[in-house]
Amino acid sequence: MLTGKKILLCVTGGIAVYKAAALTSKLTQAGADVKVILSDSAAKFVAPLTFQALSRNDVYTDTFDEKDSKVIAHIDLADWADLILVAPATANVIGKLANGIADNMITTTLLAATSPIWIAPAMNVHMYSHPAVQKNIETLYSFGCRFIEPSEGYLACGYVGKGRLEEPEKITETISLFFSKPKQDLAGRKVVITAGPTREKIDPVRYITNHSSGKMGYAIAEEAVAAGAEVTLISGPVSIKAPDGVKLINIESAEEMYHAAMEEYENANIVIKTAAVSDYRPKVCFSQKMKKQPGDEVLELERTKDILFELGQKKKGQILIGFAAETERVDVYAKGKLKKKNADMIVANNVTSEGAGFGTDTNIVTLFKKDGTSEELPLMSKKDVAAKILQEAAILLKDEQK
Repeated sequence: MLTGKKILLCVTGGIAVYKAAALTSKLTQAGADVKVILSDSAAKFVAPLTFQALSRNDVYTDTFDEKDSKVIAHIDLADWADLILVAPATANVIGKLANGIADNMITTTLLAATSPIWIAPAMNVHMYSHPAVQKNIETLYSFGCRFIEPSEGYLACGYVGKGRLEEPEKITETISLFFSKPKQDLAGRKVVITAGPTREKIDPVRYITNHSSGKMGYAIAEEAVAAGAEVTLISGPVSIKAPDGVKLINIESAEEMYHAAMEEYENANIVIKTAAVSDYRPKVCFSQKMKKQPGDEVLELERTKDILFELGQKKKGQILIGFAAETERVDVYAKGKLKKKNADMIVANNVTSEGAGFGTDTNIVTLFKKDGTSEELPLMSKKDVAAKILQEAAILLKDEQK
């Protein structure tokens, strides 16, 4: 899977450095050409010679140690790589990268990089959950970096929790999947995506909503643009920036999303409904703020329009893909939804699973298709899930047009 791929592995200091040695071996065995940069701290855990022997390449440790006088090492390495992986990534290097600090060989090289950057954190559970670290991760995510989230387990410090560097086999598998996924050509195709939550007003102050962050839908929109599609993104209120190149339609309520989706549907080739649309809304929306009264209050609700169902009834060759966010009996509900809504595929997940809930940068989904087949995907970044969904959508569209 990785034959001929050039991987630059940046190793920063922590006890998980020993796993980076195993990772170097796994990547090399998979056919990758691996070059390693070690931070000073990492070199105190495992000697550079170990990585040199495993990668069969020179190991870089010092910005000013130019091994080839014809090039500037950190620029040359940044240009050379097909993918740059920081593993393990300490809180320190994450903070430096998020703030543009370049004070060693690794950070200087990363600042000059234009290839994809993947970051695999490893640290104490409390360090990982610290607001500063989480903010830095969000910043790097907004820059386009991808994260291989740490797993849970026994940590070297004695704690049990999230902070273990993901296993080398899993990281190698994830990278292999990234390079092996087909690039879809959607030039000339119109893709409509709904994303985020809806808000159903109770009064001028309060509303009913849900935990959807919009990340999954926005990832699909970004991937669809990259594949050359004309993309319309119908979005509920979210805090993330829309990808460049999309036609963005901002909505708030389920009714507004319904009308926007219907208006865009006729000329669409592929419609992907990731939005978490409210099933109910207050029957009465008060024009003034409801004041507290003694005793309990009953809020009467009425059904909103079932957008996926309505789209399914009006299908004229469009590929229609829906999402099912469940907490139990995922396969039963997803298969039922697939048939009832006349969809071509349902992307289902259990939102209570670690790494698959609202607001995460990863997802664990199963694809249920109209032909009765299904495919379980492992824990993946939402960008990789998005690419897989578009791959399947392109295949379904091709079959539909035969």
